[in-house]
Amino acid sequence: MEEISAPAAAELLHNQPDLVILLDVREAAELEVAAIASALHIPMGEIPARLTEIDAAKKIICLCRSGGRSAQVAEFLLAQGFSDVVNLTGGTHAWSDLVDSSIPKY
Repeated sequence: MEEISAPAAAELLHNQPDLVILLDVREAAELEVAAIASALHIPMGEIPARLTEIDAAKKIICLCRSGGRSAQVAEFLLAQGFSDVVNLTGGTHAWSDLVDSSIPKY
């Protein structure tokens, strides 16, 4: 599974917004603390039941708090036949440090 840095993910989302999905797999309570506006939110536990909501034709960047859960989701999506899936290294913590400091760390 490939990894992508927060700055590289932000650049893709900015330059190719119609070709990329930032998939936030954190729980709803976590989004109340720190949310990235452009992300599609599907909690990790709901991914299998909600696969049809994820456009397999797009590059999927999986995101969680620090990268562990999103790595598991990325592996799952690849196993389900999604072909362009990456994990955001460091999750929202890296996003806060390297892209947008207004996103709180928790």
